[in-house]
Amino acid sequence: MSEPKAARTGDIVTASAVGRAVNLLASLLLALDEGSHQLTIVAERTNDTTVSADLSLSVGAAPLRVSHSAREYLRFLALLTFALEYSTVRHAVLVATTADEPFARACGWTVRAGRLHPMKVRELQEAVTPCPDVTAPLRLVYPAPALCRPDEPTEGNSHD
Repeated sequence: MSEPKAARTGDIVTASAVGRAVNLLASLLLALDEGSHQLTIVAERTNDTTVSADLSLSVGAAPLRVSHSAREYLRFLALLTFALEYSTVRHAVLVATTADEPFARACGWTVRAGRLHPMKVRELQEAVTPCPDVTAPLRLVYPAPALCRPDEPTEGNSHD
């Protein structure tokens, strides 16, 4: 019989980041509320390459509707996981755009130390403003909602 292998530290860190990424997606959906949402994450990797992933979701009274393939979901989740794990990602930004008439609304977070932190409105406005010769929809920017963190007690999940 062979001895069971001890889990490597890197595997534990990555597994923890996967769990946080899944919890974070759930928290984002709760914070963004009803509507059609486009989530975009852009990450600058430590090897000086930039990667991005998009995820489109609709949340309402009916069941959750998704307009992406399993491959797109896995790409988004993997990039979010590695941004949260932060050993191979130097900097990452996540922007949520909600379709609204007459203009879409956007809020965003930067990833630091394995957590999402709301972006300053001015920084986000600069990030989502299209370049002069690019045709892109105008987005109204608003402060990102606070995201609940399942590892911290709140009124609803405190263990007093």
